[in-house]
Amino acid sequence: MNGVRIAAVACLSTLALVAVISRSEAQETKNPPPAANPGIPVYNPPLRGAPGGRVGGGTRGAGRTGREVFVLSALAPDHPGLTVNEQPSLYWFISNPSSVPVEVTVADPAGTQPLLELQLPPPVRRGVHRIRLADHNVRLAPGVRYRWFVAVVADPSRRSRDILAGGTIERIALPEGLRLKLAQADKAQLPFLYAEAGLWYDAFGAISELIEAAPNDPELRKQRAALVAQAGLPELPEYTTP
Repeated sequence: MNGVRIAAVACLSTLALVAVISRSEAQETKNPPPAANPGIPVYNPPLRGAPGGRVGGGTRGAGRTGREVFVLSALAPDHPGLTVNEQPSLYWFISNPSSVPVEVTVADPAGTQPLLELQLPPPVRRGVHRIRLADHNVRLAPGVRYRWFVAVVADPSRRSRDILAGGTIERIALPEGLRLKLAQADKAQLPFLYAEAGLWYDAFGAISELIEAAPNDPELRKQRAALVAQAGLPELPEYTTP
């Protein structure tokens, strides 16, 4: 009798497993991965296995009722993002105009003073913002992980009330195989090549520069929205609308 019961349980387990696999395959067919769309860059995160990526991503109720959502997000992955540039750009997003200062900081892991401490006076517009490190003579050393932060300073005398977001960036050497591809690529191909190589900051910077040159191109905004989604960042309409 025990043998029959065991066989029945095994049979039911097998049927359940088949059902789960079938549902999974059906979902994958219905929602194909980004790679199934040749017009979407596919970000391949580096297999470095180290913690310390995006932090914060402040979300707070605002307004009289507290129901209005205020979002501050570093446009960075949830792991150390890579770049091959000595002076890359850092991007961040704010969902509402700010009537108080916004502070951007790049920490120096080898020192007590930050590499960059920049205060943007109000009003600060809503949307995606860019900080060019070259504009501030900031250079990243290869192989060093830098933390960077953006803070909405609600009360300069009580910095514990800051709304804070941040990320991690590391500069690496340009892979030789990628160097050859870049030499033959046009600007429209750069986001795809950088994303495939796991270079988050370069991929996001390349697509953002294309959007700056053609702000009303919906396909470019779809590409950037795809990168945002692959990095686990909040899906915000401002990423896809002009």
